[in-house]
Amino acid sequence: MADKKPPPLPRFTLEKNTKGGGWDLKREGADRATKHFEKKSEATAGGALSRALPGGVGTVRIRKEDGKVQEERTFPRSRDPDDTPG
Repeated sequence: MADKKPPPLPRFTLEKNTKGGGWDLKREGADRATKHFEKKSEATAGGALSRALPGGVGTVRIRKEDGKVQEERTFPRSRDPDDTPG
């Protein structure tokens, strides 16, 4: 009997809102933000990202102000793939 893989996690991106300022957490493919933060530090500290995700589950690609990827986080941590850095 083969091991059953869990379903893929929903993917999100935390990126600078160039029109209105602040930082937006968006689900992949969505036009509207799931959550808006005034500061990036607000979004990345104290579990704010995991609380903003529906059900606290997903991967978040965190971008720098220039749009380059800074890091990627997985929630819950136990779902982080072993074969990826970070």
